[in-house]
Amino acid sequence: MSRAAQVPATSIEDVSVLGALRSPKRLKTEVLAGLVVALALIPEAISFSIIAGVDPRVGLFASFTMAVTISIVGGRPAMISAATGAIALVVAPLARDYGLDYLIAAVILGGILQVLLSVLGVAKLMRFIPRSVMVGFVNALAILIFSSQIPYLIGVPWLVYPMVAVGLAIMFFLPKLTTIVPAPLIAIVILTGVTLVFALAVPDVGDEGELPSSLPSFLIPDVPFTVDTLSIVAPFALAIALVGLLESLMTAKLVDDITDSHSNKTREGWGQGVANLVTGFTGGMGGCAMIGQTMINVKVSGARTRISTFLAGVFLLILVVGLGDIVALIPMAALVAVMIMVSIGTFDWHSINPKTLRRMPKSETLVMVATVAVTVITHNLAYGVLVGVITAMVLFARRVAHLTEVIDMAHPDEDTRVYAVKGELFFASSNDLIYQFDYVGDPKNVVIDMSESHIWDASTVATLDAITTKYAAKGKTVEIVGLNAPSIERHDRLSGNLGADH
Repeated sequence: MSRAAQVPATSIEDVSVLGALRSPKRLKTEVLAGLVVALALIPEAISFSIIAGVDPRVGLFASFTMAVTISIVGGRPAMISAATGAIALVVAPLARDYGLDYLIAAVILGGILQVLLSVLGVAKLMRFIPRSVMVGFVNALAILIFSSQIPYLIGVPWLVYPMVAVGLAIMFFLPKLTTIVPAPLIAIVILTGVTLVFALAVPDVGDEGELPSSLPSFLIPDVPFTVDTLSIVAPFALAIALVGLLESLMTAKLVDDITDSHSNKTREGWGQGVANLVTGFTGGMGGCAMIGQTMINVKVSGARTRISTFLAGVFLLILVVGLGDIVALIPMAALVAVMIMVSIGTFDWHSINPKTLRRMPKSETLVMVATVAVTVITHNLAYGVLVGVITAMVLFARRVAHLTEVIDMAHPDEDTRVYAVKGELFFASSNDLIYQFDYVGDPKNVVIDMSESHIWDASTVATLDAITTKYAAKGKTVEIVGLNAPSIERHDRLSGNLGADH
C-alpha cells in the first residue's frame, strides 16, 4: 500500500478550517486535493447525466452546487457530494417519461424528505449495519468504479493503453518519492502535456459532451402543482431520499474509519437534503456522497477539511465554465488511470485474503458476497446494502435460535417436574420451544424456570400460552417462574390477549 493510503489518526484540529488556513502546508494539500477532485468530477458528472437522460450541463451544475453546499452544511468534513450514478439510475425513468422539469421537482421533494428523515433520526439506524455489509459495500464500490472505466478502454486507439499504464505508474511510484503535490494531479498534467505536444489522437474530455458556458441560475420547475403531479413525483423523490441518505451515511462512516474521527451523521443527512434543495432550484439532477471522489480527496490526496470540498465545487465551475476549452483537451486516459487507482485503493484486499477467509465465519463471508453481488448486478448500492443487512439478520436469527435449550432440572416430588429454559427467546427460537416438553408423561405440576432466559417478543408469549394450554388440556398446571422485570412486564401485558391461533 502506498504512503498516501497510510492515513494517520485525525484530531479535531486536523479537520478545522481555521487550522488549515493557518498552515500553508495543510492549505496547499486542501487546495490541490480540491483541484484533483474537480478534474475527476467532470467525466463522472457527464457520464451520470447521460445515464439519467439529461443534458451534461445538468449533471455538472448538480456536482458544483452539491459540493459547495455540503461543504457548508454537511456533517462529515472532506467528504465529496455531487451527481452520482445511484441517483441517475433512480431518476432516469422519470426524465425519460416526463421530462426535466418533473425530474427537478422530484429532486426538490427528495431533498425535503431527506431533511425530514434526518431530523426524525434515520441516521441512528446506521448502527444496525454489520461490518460485513460495510466491507461488501466498499468492495462493491471498488468494482463499480473500475467497471465504469471499462467503456473508455474498449474500441479506443492503442495509445490509450500505454497512457493509462504510465498514469498508474506515476500514481504508484511518485508517493514513494514525494507527497508535496498529489500524484493524480501530476499524472493528469503529464499525460495532457504529452498529448498536446505530440498531437496524439486519443479521446478527451471534450468528446464526452458539451461543457456549460454560463453559471447556473435559480428556477422553479414548470409542473402543475396538483395531486396527479405529486403521485408521479413522490415515488421517485422517496427513492432519491433513501438512496442518497444510505450512500451518504455509509460513505461518511467509511471516512470516519479511514481518518479515525467521528462525524455528525444527522447533520450530514439533513445537509444532503439541503444540498439537493439547492441543486433542484438551480436545475441540477440531484446527488449524494461520492465514494470514488471522496477516496481521491481523503485517502489519495490527504485532505481533511471542508476547504477541499468547497474548492472542488468552485474549481469544477471555473474549469467547465471559464476554462472549458482547456479542460476539454485532458485525455480520458489520464482520468481513467486516476479512477482505476482509486478502485484499487478502495477495495479491501484483506477481506479476500485466504487466511482471512479461513478464519472468518462462513455467515460473515456470505453476507459480504451477497452485498457485493447484488450491488454489482443492479449497480445500486441501496439494493446491495439492503440485501446484505437482511441476509445478516436472517443468519443471525438462525444462529441465535439454536442457542436456546430446555433442561430437565429436578423432580421435587412425584407430582412435580421442573424445567429450566436458557437463552434468548424471540420468534426464531421460541417457535420450537413448544416441542421441548413431555405433555403426556409429565406429572400434574410443571414448573418452568426462566431465570436464564429473556422474552423479547409477542411470539414467545404466544408460545408460552400454547404450552400452558396444552398442559391444561391434560389436566395439568404450569407455573412460570424466574422471569426478569422486562420479561414479566411483556408477559403480563400480552398473555391471554394474543388469540387462540397465535
